[in-house]
Amino acid sequence: IFACDWSSDVCSSDLEELSADLPDGLEFVQMQSSNDFLLASIANVEETLIVAILLVILVVYFFLQDFRATIIPSISIIVSLIGTFACMAIAGFSLNLLTLFALVLAIGTVVDDAIVVVEAVQAKFDAGYTSPYQATKDAMSDVTMAVISCTFVFMAVFIPVSFTGGTSGIFYTQFGVTLATSVGLSCVSALVLCPALCAMLMKPASEERRKGFFGTINYRTRQAYEASYTAMLNKYTAILKRCVNRKVRFLSFVSVGLCFVGIIFFASHLSSGLVPQEDQGTCMMVVNGVPGNNLATTDAILDKVENIIKDTKEVKDYQRVAGYSFMAGQGVAYGMYIIKLKPWQERRYGFWSLIDNFKSTSTIVSGLLTKRLLEEIPEAQCLVFEPGMIPGYGMGSIELNLQDTRGGDKAQFLDYTNQFLAALNNHPEISRAITSYSRTFPQYKVELDAAQCKRAGVSPSSVLEVLGSYCGGAYVSNMNQYGKVYRVMLQANEQSRLETADLNNMFVRNGSEMAPISQFVKLSKILGPEVDTRFNLFSSISCNIVPAAGYSNTDAMSVVEEEFAKVFPKGYAFEYGGMSREENQTKDSMDTYLIYSVCVVLIFLILSMLYESFLIPFSVILSVPAGIMGSFAFAWLWNLGYDALPIVFMSKIENNIYLQTAIIMLIGLLAKTAILITEFALERRRKGMGIVEAAYAAAEARLRPILMTVLTMVFGMIPLVLATGAGANGNRTIGLGVIGGLIIGTLAILFTVPVFFIFFEWVQEKIRPVMVEEADQQFEKEKVRIQQQKAEAQKDK
Repeated sequence: IFACDWSSDVCSSDLEELSADLPDGLEFVQMQSSNDFLLASIANVEETLIVAILLVILVVYFFLQDFRATIIPSISIIVSLIGTFACMAIAGFSLNLLTLFALVLAIGTVVDDAIVVVEAVQAKFDAGYTSPYQATKDAMSDVTMAVISCTFVFMAVFIPVSFTGGTSGIFYTQFGVTLATSVGLSCVSALVLCPALCAMLMKPASEERRKGFFGTINYRTRQAYEASYTAMLNKYTAILKRCVNRKVRFLSFVSVGLCFVGIIFFASHLSSGLVPQEDQGTCMMVVNGVPGNNLATTDAILDKVENIIKDTKEVKDYQRVAGYSFMAGQGVAYGMYIIKLKPWQERRYGFWSLIDNFKSTSTIVSGLLTKRLLEEIPEAQCLVFEPGMIPGYGMGSIELNLQDTRGGDKAQFLDYTNQFLAALNNHPEISRAITSYSRTFPQYKVELDAAQCKRAGVSPSSVLEVLGSYCGGAYVSNMNQYGKVYRVMLQANEQSRLETADLNNMFVRNGSEMAPISQFVKLSKILGPEVDTRFNLFSSISCNIVPAAGYSNTDAMSVVEEEFAKVFPKGYAFEYGGMSREENQTKDSMDTYLIYSVCVVLIFLILSMLYESFLIPFSVILSVPAGIMGSFAFAWLWNLGYDALPIVFMSKIENNIYLQTAIIMLIGLLAKTAILITEFALERRRKGMGIVEAAYAAAEARLRPILMTVLTMVFGMIPLVLATGAGANGNRTIGLGVIGGLIIGTLAILFTVPVFFIFFEWVQEKIRPVMVEEADQQFEKEKVRIQQQKAEAQKDK
């Protein structure tokens, strides 16, 4: 087996061509390829995309109970997604995990505007309209401003996100631009395409449409749905009446304060991270033998390791290298393996992953390989880890650079380091912590006699250069032969550089004569480090730490900081490297909360311009914290379930870029939902309704479209939460964050936004009275109905 690390399609095609010329029994094997994980992840997301579309269509049909009306939002989804692909091509975005995640989230979002239009037309039919054209025309005059304002608010959320710098900014920009584009196109579709389709396809429900067997079933189903929805609406209005009561209104403001407390509590109990570690189907292993081992001893250790790898049934291929390590570099005491696991579907993913989580890469690394290596190979340090999620950001383990800032003794520094690593290995959060640094490597100390060199007229640098060329090798020239250029390397053969006496046969030019270098140098056997490194100009020792299964890098970093403070005295410090450095910088960063704040400020400014008021927007803004708290709360509860039943729950949720992106999208989505109630309440207030009656009527009128949009989004996210295989952790993080935020946020919106509107509209009218417009027949009927319900409630009381 010839192993390579070629990942591009071009190299893959070249390998296929070369494979035809290989002799029998010889083949090319790609041990590590980014394409395997990316293509599998994209395939899973594409499958999720299709399932989400079907679920959204089913939810829309359940609420509308009309096949013709269901077709309209379905067409809007397709049009918006196709238009988004075109805009992605213009922007130069590729079809990657980030853009696909944005499209999956967009499915439940782009259907929102179309649902508002279709439901408004359906409401006109329920009010007595018989002409589809007139119903559509009047419905659009009611909802156009709401659709436009909702879309602008949602797109504005991603403006500050798109200008975020650093690694996080790359994630936010592609995700935000893709999602904002799809929502913008959905607004255009809702204002242009959907009204035309409504006028052509939708018809008022009537008894005459009950023709045939299916027509009768559809009618009875609709009747059952209407009865169920009416019962739920009555229950909601009964609770809402209590909420708008003066004695209970203050509880809505108290709930906002509790939401902020909940955000702080749940967010502080979540581990931080950059991106979730995914099962990439590959793991790495480094083997550090005892310093001074020869290559034969290292090969014997690698044979034992190989037997353990062969016994692991999830391993498909592996590559073995002796004399080199990922972390320590070249050395005869080092070795390494690249282990390629079987495809995800062959490791019992799918349904069985819910009750058997033993086949993921993380459990194979920590549960099988690491445990057996510790028990069966005590004569070597073996570290197994997964490759990093972002190529170029380190190997995947936590890279720690310990520093001696006072310039003390390196031997004492190593003693502290060994105590530190021993303490780390006793923590359950740490799977393995090692260092390749040692001061016991057998070496020769070269002592140069500068005085002798001066007497002989030989430069000391020439003596050292010759010694290095004979023993280590040197590139001296090029040679042209057979139309090709060959490099000329100078080095003594192996038998001529084994003993110190061989220095007598190594010569340096002294004028016109040659002198043996044994006259100028003296060799003595010592023990010392193979390589001495510096970090930030300080003497340093590098360590590698692998978190245990079920723990994140930030959990392990907390243990590192705790034990470092206990073991090392003053004068020592540490710095992270690779991905760990980026995660440590973002762990305690306030940039994310600053982004949340800027998003809320932009929403406030847009709504202030729309409503010509600085008070009414607060009825929308104060509904957002509940959704943010819901996302963090669901992630926290999921982690509690993982701790209690780690077999059922497959991975913990971190506060990483994926969860933060879901929350940013939630801010815009919840604001859109709150705007629907606020906008309709303002319209009714301008038509002459009382403040309380307007808020009450708006909440009642917008209940069905709000439930439709929320449930379409929730059901669209369910495939992400239940995802398995490649990219499952990222899918689950986004899906769970969106579902938790929508459920909690929507419940808060339905009961608190009317209360907030009543209070802030009352304060606003104290400053500037409302200008009452002429009310049409529908508003007059609704006003009378609300007054009758209020009178009945007072009578019952």
